[in-house]
Amino acid sequence: MEENVAEEKAVKTEAAQAGDAAKKSGQKPMVLIGLVVVNMLVVLAVGFMVWKGRKIEAEKPTIDHVVAGEEKTKLKEDAIKESEIGKVIPLETFVVNLAGSKGRKVLKVNMELEVKGNKEGDGNIIAEIDTRKAQIRDFIIIILSSKSYEEVSTKDGKDFLRNEIKDNINTFLSKGKITNVFFTEIIYN
Repeated sequence: MEENVAEEKAVKTEAAQAGDAAKKSGQKPMVLIGLVVVNMLVVLAVGFMVWKGRKIEAEKPTIDHVVAGEEKTKLKEDAIKESEIGKVIPLETFVVNLAGSKGRKVLKVNMELEVKGNKEGDGNIIAEIDTRKAQIRDFIIIILSSKSYEEVSTKDGKDFLRNEIKDNINTFLSKGKITNVFFTEIIYN
């Protein structure tokens, strides 16, 4: 009986060792799978950090970006300066007979001249216009009286008249230029 008991113990011990071995062999795949998953997560995290770092590095401004930004800013500032209205000089009222009307059509115009001086400033051009006011009025009267009612009654006609006055006066100004002509009142009869 002792032999049977010893045999049973030996069998139980072998079974226990086999069970432990089975448990250990069952644990090996689970531990291996766990390690593979952790390893994959670490690799993905490192890959994400490298990708994010390169993306941030690419977004950092380089000297080319800075130069391009400076050029863009300068263009915007120049556009703002050009769009600013210069000094405006009002002129006296002009009353002229329109061409081809034999005195029956009269045009009354009030206008102002927008000026922009050269590098010395706007003061010089204003002084020049004040000294040449008679000459400027003469040019404008000749231009206005040479127009017919049909020429000055349309929007295109007024725009053409505005440009013609500006261009003719600018031909003899030396200290600056007229940048625009504003009609403040136009009356026909």
